[in-house]
Amino acid sequence: MPGDSWPRVQTEAVPWRGSVAADHVTRRVWEEMQQPYEAAVVPAIAAARAPLSSALLAEVDDATAELARFDAEIAQLTAPYAFILLRSESASSSQIENLTSGARAISEVDLGERDQGNAALIVSNVRAMKAAIDLADDLSDETIISMQRLLLETSEPELTGRYREQQVWIGGSNFSPHRAAFVPPVPERVPAAMADLLTFARRTDLPSLVGVALVHAQFETIHPFPDGNGRTGRALAQSMLRRSGVTRHVTVPISSGLLAQRDAYFAALTTYRQGDLASIVGVFTDAVFLAVANGRRLAHTIADLQAAWGERLADTKSTSSAHRLAVLAIQHPVLNSSFVEKALGVPPKTALAALARLEAVGILRPASAASRNRVWLAFEVIAALDAFADRSTRRF
Repeated sequence: MPGDSWPRVQTEAVPWRGSVAADHVTRRVWEEMQQPYEAAVVPAIAAARAPLSSALLAEVDDATAELARFDAEIAQLTAPYAFILLRSESASSSQIENLTSGARAISEVDLGERDQGNAALIVSNVRAMKAAIDLADDLSDETIISMQRLLLETSEPELTGRYREQQVWIGGSNFSPHRAAFVPPVPERVPAAMADLLTFARRTDLPSLVGVALVHAQFETIHPFPDGNGRTGRALAQSMLRRSGVTRHVTVPISSGLLAQRDAYFAALTTYRQGDLASIVGVFTDAVFLAVANGRRLAHTIADLQAAWGERLADTKSTSSAHRLAVLAIQHPVLNSSFVEKALGVPPKTALAALARLEAVGILRPASAASRNRVWLAFEVIAALDAFADRSTRRF
């Protein structure tokens, strides 16, 4: 394997062929657009050595063990934590891109009560995350394209189905890439760069978490899509964790740990391109501990809610629809009668009776005073999910 250092991103001068007319920009901008711009030339990493200090590798081992421990802990619990954590990971990943929404709005999209705004985009991210995990054993161009398609097929379907065919850039102006903070490679270089990345992703000689961090950073450097690269790249990280066997049961919300150190995360992506792989590995290692701590707090809160709800329903048969609805409300904290009928497989009268019972003991609250098309909220679950999201924006 060549060298003892991680390869740096180089650049190449590329003529700019924009569609903006001269009379739509200032003279200075127009003159600038007549000059070549500098686009990244992403180095091959398939056989690159990944030199890391023994101290950092020890931290990676600790973080990997913590991931596996948390995964096993959650698997032993009875609440539908797999879905809760999947949705929490998707929301945190979206929030990194400044796409924020409360738990109630996200659940309303699930229920069909809302179909626009950031909440709808986050639900699309849930689908992309789930696809990433389901396709973990088949890492290929097709599966990565499928992840991005599920992310954007509702909001921007014209940007899906293939790698990008145009130049993209990060920062700067809307007119050209000349003043951008980073210009990914020209589209003609994307297929070969992705092929090299996939070869690297299949290596087994690196610690799993190191591979995840480096694949993610290389993916973001290639920026293979017109949009959705960050969210797709974090879904890819989850796919690799499942593929390596580090996680087997749940989606550990690592994006919440990245969100808690958002500036450091973006800075590490920049220094990665300069040949520094320790920073991005360190950010992912820290993100694991932050995510697990936050995830545990959420799990304990949900467990406490379950226990409290059990006491409130103590005089109700454990096999009743009311008890089954209490479990459903953990996963879907916004409910209506038609959803309950389908989810529990019960007639309308039974669904309404179960909703009324949970409302009577304070587990559910009606969202409004309207008697028709009524929606109920598991307000304590919504508060727990919103508290998780709040903790994700800060170290705690």
